[in-house]
Amino acid sequence: MDNFLSSNLIALKTTVERVVENDITPFAEQVDREGAWPAHSMKALAAAGLLGLQVPTQLGGHGQGLFALSLVTEAIGKACPSSALCFGMHCVGTAVIAAKATTDQQDRYLRAIADGKHITTLALSESGTGAHFYLPQTRLTLEGRHYVVEGTKQFVTNGGHADSYVVSTVASTDTAEAGDFSCLIVDRDSEGIEWLEPWNGFGMRGNSSRGLRFNQARVPQANLLGKEGDQVWYVFEVIAPFFLMAMAGTYLGIAQAAVDAAGEHLRARSFTHSGESLRDIETLQTRFAEMWISVEKTRSLIHEAARRGDMGHPDALPFILACKADAGDTAVHLANDAMTICGGTAYRENSRVSQLLRDARASHVMSPTTDMLKIWTGRSLLGLPLL
Repeated sequence: MDNFLSSNLIALKTTVERVVENDITPFAEQVDREGAWPAHSMKALAAAGLLGLQVPTQLGGHGQGLFALSLVTEAIGKACPSSALCFGMHCVGTAVIAAKATTDQQDRYLRAIADGKHITTLALSESGTGAHFYLPQTRLTLEGRHYVVEGTKQFVTNGGHADSYVVSTVASTDTAEAGDFSCLIVDRDSEGIEWLEPWNGFGMRGNSSRGLRFNQARVPQANLLGKEGDQVWYVFEVIAPFFLMAMAGTYLGIAQAAVDAAGEHLRARSFTHSGESLRDIETLQTRFAEMWISVEKTRSLIHEAARRGDMGHPDALPFILACKADAGDTAVHLANDAMTICGGTAYRENSRVSQLLRDARASHVMSPTTDMLKIWTGRSLLGLPLL
C-alpha cells in the first residue's frame, strides 16, 4: 500500500507504527484490564508530533485530512483500540476548532495542540436525545462577555483528562429552529463543570467516556465556534466525516488484529497425536481466506471514502457514511471468527481475542449507530435529505 502514499503520509505512517510498537502495544493489555485511560499513549503521540495531525501547517501542524486520520487510527487500533478512540476523538475536536477558528482560538488552542501540549475532544451526546447527537438540549445564555451553560453530556471520550471540550448546545437566538445549535470550547478548569461517575465499559474500557454536567458553567464569549446556530454545518461538513473516518480506521484496526490473531493461531497450533498443523486443514484455510478478503474489502472502502472526502468529490458522502458502518460489521464478524478459530485459548477471560470482540461490539452502539448510518447512506444514494 505504501507505493500509493505520498511521502508525507509514508512518514506519518512510519512514525505512528514506531510509537505503536514502542509505547502503545506494551501497555494495551493493562489498559483493557484496568480500564485505565491511556495517558502513556497520548503522551507518546504528543512527543511524536501527532496531536497536530489536523492542525493547519501554518499553525505548526500537519494539515492532514481524512486519509491520514484513517491510517493513523488503524495503526493504533490494531494494538490498542481504546488509545485509537482517545486519539481519534482528539483529532475530531481539533478539526472542529480549526474549521472556523478565530485568530484568538488559533493562538490559544491550535498552536498548543500542534506543540503537543493540549488535548481536546467532543462533548455532543445526551441521554435525552440518544443517537440523535445533532439535537442537543444543553442550553447557553449570554451574560456580558460570558455564556452560562446548563445541561448534561454523556459518553465524553477523554472525559476528565482532556484540556478542552467542544460542546454542542441549543442555539440561544430567538429565530433558532430544531436542529440549529451552537458549539463552544469549554476549558477543563471552567467554573461550574462536574464530572459524573467513572467509565466502566464492556469494551473500549480505557477511553474514559464519562458524563459531564454543566451547572451554570461560565465560558468566555470568545470560545464560541463560528456563529450561534450555524453548527448544523459542522455536523455534516466537519464532525461527521472526521468522526466517521477516525472510527472506521479504529474498527479496521480491530478487524486486522482479529485476522492476525487467527493467522498466528493457525500457523502455531498442531495436533500432538498426528502432527498435523491447523493451517493444513482446508476448511480453516477457506475460513481464513474469507477473513482476509473481508478486511481488505473494508479497507478499500475506507480508503476510497477518505480520498473522495479529501478531494471534495461530489459523491463522497455515501462513501463516508458507509465506512464506519461497514468497518463495525467487519470488526464484529472477524473478531467472532477469530474467537471460533482460536478455540478455548480465545475464550479465556480477557484474552486478546475476547478483548477484540468486546471492543468491536462498541461500533454498533456508538452514535451515529450502524443502523442510522445505513439509513443515511440509503437516503443519500436515493437523493433524499438525510434528516
